[in-house]
Amino acid sequence: MKGRVIIFSITGCPFCMRAKDKMQKLGIEYIDINLDNYPERRAEAKEKSGRNTVPQIFFNNRHIGGFDDFDKLTESELQELIREVEENPAPPDAPQPPTPKTGDTEGGKEVEEIDFTCELDEYAQFVKDFKASGLIKDHRKGLIRNYKNSFVGKEAVDWLILTKKVGKEKAVEMCRQLVERNFGHSLEKGKQTEFRDDDSIYRLLEDDESTALNSGMSSDCEPRPAPQVAEELRRLILGLYNQFLSKDGKGVDYNGMAHSNEFGAYIKHTAELQRVKLEGMTREETLAFFINIYNALVIHANVVRGPPVNLWQRYKFFNTISYVIGGHSFALNEIENGVLRSNRKAIGAVTKPFSKNDPRLKIALPEAEPKIHFALVCGAKSCPPIKTYTSAGIDEELSLAAEAFLEGEDGCVLNMPKREIRLSKIFQWYKIDFGSNNEELVRFVLAHMGKGQKKDQLEELLISGNFKVSFMKYNWDLNSKH
Repeated sequence: MKGRVIIFSITGCPFCMRAKDKMQKLGIEYIDINLDNYPERRAEAKEKSGRNTVPQIFFNNRHIGGFDDFDKLTESELQELIREVEENPAPPDAPQPPTPKTGDTEGGKEVEEIDFTCELDEYAQFVKDFKASGLIKDHRKGLIRNYKNSFVGKEAVDWLILTKKVGKEKAVEMCRQLVERNFGHSLEKGKQTEFRDDDSIYRLLEDDESTALNSGMSSDCEPRPAPQVAEELRRLILGLYNQFLSKDGKGVDYNGMAHSNEFGAYIKHTAELQRVKLEGMTREETLAFFINIYNALVIHANVVRGPPVNLWQRYKFFNTISYVIGGHSFALNEIENGVLRSNRKAIGAVTKPFSKNDPRLKIALPEAEPKIHFALVCGAKSCPPIKTYTSAGIDEELSLAAEAFLEGEDGCVLNMPKREIRLSKIFQWYKIDFGSNNEELVRFVLAHMGKGQKKDQLEELLISGNFKVSFMKYNWDLNSKH
């Protein structure tokens, strides 16, 4: 071809996959500009297309639109576009190919190296020695309480003095570091964050009887900033999602993913979450960290536990699927409603996720952020697509996610003859986050909708005051190939 076909895409985007699959079936050569790998091209994609969504397809300088626009082209329109790029060089105002670098797409696969080397924690070896000491065993207090696989504070101090040839003050400090670095924790109420040289009982984190998907493992890495660890894990899980997404973008081979070496590597690295430092994160860092972790956790659970298929299983899934993060267990509902919604009750819940004495309450956002509902991916077909979220650009990225969700038919559909506004079930479930009544709800939707005919029509309905709001049925089907 004398010209070129450009597709702006992101990793794991089903509609992007469908567009590329159709291009390949038609025998059309194209250049894929992955905006996850080339974030500096996002502004250009938006400016040239007038849209925030992906994919955006260009034949030379002619903007076609997204997958639906491309798929609706007639045979004559398609042949005209093909002749355009075959016979004419791309003009200067056409999107330019990217400068090749790690992360380019070759042969339909993401080529991206993620370096997980880390600084070794000096206490990791101490923990290994401690596990071999014989101090870890079952301990009973009173007639009822039996603490399995635990150790006593003063016995640990005495062992250090004897075997490591250190003074008592140094031995106590080493045990205190063991707790502060989240290698271990107190099993007695009110002593979660401190070590005492007495009969207090402790347990190594990896010995907890936990159902968390990253339990039973340990990391030898020096604790790193939580946002850094979450971003690396998100990139890994997205790479897996992209690798095992069907060519038409409609299904994921979760079974194939489960048996891949890449998924094994992902699971191994979730151990780092156990000891990350959560305190001191900004609002923006908290949002990006927990959104990325939530989405990765859902995919992880779908692979190893299987998806929920009925109401009871969904309730159990979102209340029990968890990671140990910073020494504490966080289930999906606790991440969403406890942290990101500023400790608001979950759907159908009687109590808030965190009690006033819960140490996780310190991590919760001071105010609920309603736009998280366009970023959290529940694994069902009606959920928003997986996207990239960074602390530096989180507010803009959430606004773009809201705009893209509302542009699609899963988010908002208007029936002008009936003056009906049909919204995603998300707006009914979490109405308190968007407004106290239907008018405030519609105003929120209007404020976060991209420019176009749909927004103009919605504004017309809102100004008239004559409209009806209804909510669409939620499609809980998993996008699985099996």
